[in-house]
Amino acid sequence: MSVSQSVDREYVPQDSDVPPGGFVQIGKIEDVIAQRLEEERTRLEQELGIGKRETEQFFKPKENPFTEDQRGHTTLLFGGLTWKHEKLIHAALERLSYRCEVVPTPNVAAFQLGKEFGNNGQCNPTYFTVGNLVQFLQELEKKGMAKQEIIDSYVFLTAGACGPCRFGMYEAEYRLALRNSGFDGFRVLLFQQSGGLSQGEAKAGLEMNLDFFLGILNAMNMGDLINDVVYQIRPYEVHKGEADRVLDECMDLLAEGIKKSRPYQLEGKLASFLQKFPKAGDTAGYIGKFLNQLYGDEYTSALREVRRRLNAVEVDRTRVKPLVKVTGEFWAQTTEGDGNFNMFKFLEREGAQVMVEPVGTWINYMIHQARNKIADRKGVEEAIEAPPAWRLDKVLAYNWKHKNRIVKLSLAEAIFKREWNRLREALNYIPHDLADQRELERLAHSFYNSRAAGGEGHLEVAKNIYYCTKHISHMVLSLKPFGCMPSTQSDGAQSAVVAHFKDMIFLPIETSGEGEINAHSRVQMALGEAKVKAKAEFEKVMKEVGYSMDEIRSYVDDHPELKGGMYRVPHSEGIIGTAANFVIHVASLMKSERRSRLAVA
Repeated sequence: MSVSQSVDREYVPQDSDVPPGGFVQIGKIEDVIAQRLEEERTRLEQELGIGKRETEQFFKPKENPFTEDQRGHTTLLFGGLTWKHEKLIHAALERLSYRCEVVPTPNVAAFQLGKEFGNNGQCNPTYFTVGNLVQFLQELEKKGMAKQEIIDSYVFLTAGACGPCRFGMYEAEYRLALRNSGFDGFRVLLFQQSGGLSQGEAKAGLEMNLDFFLGILNAMNMGDLINDVVYQIRPYEVHKGEADRVLDECMDLLAEGIKKSRPYQLEGKLASFLQKFPKAGDTAGYIGKFLNQLYGDEYTSALREVRRRLNAVEVDRTRVKPLVKVTGEFWAQTTEGDGNFNMFKFLEREGAQVMVEPVGTWINYMIHQARNKIADRKGVEEAIEAPPAWRLDKVLAYNWKHKNRIVKLSLAEAIFKREWNRLREALNYIPHDLADQRELERLAHSFYNSRAAGGEGHLEVAKNIYYCTKHISHMVLSLKPFGCMPSTQSDGAQSAVVAHFKDMIFLPIETSGEGEINAHSRVQMALGEAKVKAKAEFEKVMKEVGYSMDEIRSYVDDHPELKGGMYRVPHSEGIIGTAANFVIHVASLMKSERRSRLAVA
């Protein structure tokens, strides 16, 4: 046998399909081996009682689109924020002629539905949100609507994300739970942090234009500010329930005002003239909308009326209460229900003043991080895209392109802050200002790298340091879903933070559908420390001002404006509590009045 034959052939045993003593090509022997392996696998499966299972490649199911021609008979469902935000967003969508409805605040029953129909191991917001959606659709079915009618008549709009957490897979989890619960084909529109809303080639039923974004942004900002104000008034109200009663009236007032207003449009001779030049007309329209946003008083006048009504709520700011700042994962720190163990109501029942986290901080954070990313990648991009150094014209053009992107984001941040503070002014600057993102980055970076993305990034660590060192809160309570990876990383860094800042009271709480009593017990213990801290601060202030509590209260009784819910109490350097700051302010008024009387005498 030749060398080539010995390479090309192999001996096959007698019990094979090859004739005894025969030789086969290597390609054929591989087939024989595969056959023998399959036979042995089958024998072992039969022996162990294991059934053979065919595998199928997963393909993302085709999403039914929401198109413009469906807008008139399709209802947008949304939720997940506070009821104040949702009421104003609902009004903003109705203003643009959308049919919409708010899904109720999720409860434990919704959580159980989410676990029943969803995948195992999902995070708390997923279970609560998708379970709440299924619960809502089941209620529609109980009222007599057919499943197909529900699928055709409703669309769910929710947020999505990128980053190292399951939040980025919400869309798929929602669809899985909907299919498992019998609502296969129900439409879920995912609005991403980046990339907008994609619905294929058909003209979208939800038109993401300037009117849409300005309407939602204004609704979010007003929701943030009103939410902040009410949490400052309610703990000190003299007549229990009055703050919530007036709040309901104010929210109805704001919602009706939003619905009745109409998006800015060019009118008159200018509009008629620009119809001849479509592109110029579009540009002029955008400029008009933008200027109307910056200088119009549509929202500020409404908030001034809200300020007047809330000021009528009588408060007693001499009550000593610890101020608790709530931070954590976006959904857990925002929702007001079973999803975070009804933590805001619990804190107020336990005698605390709650400082809530605005959505505006998150918007500012995204702008800041986008600008950081552009600046960080400049050197990398130059290595690939930059022109030769001797082509000065192209070098300047390239550098301008880079600077232009940063300038646009800086301008967006400045405009957002301007609008925020314009609305704050209408509410007598009672709502807290947005924390400076550069300051937050500086404070956190040595403990948690500010370029680490996912979840709240470095914000959880930064806020803990910020609200402690700036003497804004007695305690920081961080709420996050059980097993949330970004928040778990933050908690690891927080141990170093707490060790560095000895006076800090920080408590992380993981939320889920169970364990409310245990969570409340842990909060009570930390809150006890905060109460001691607040009381000691107040007693120290009382000794320093030189007046008794009876004298302070007597002066307040003689000056009823000090009892107004929207009266602005200045923040004294190094003083946290509302009562302590109020006493310092009243004492300064008393001393000033006394000096005036002596000067006249």
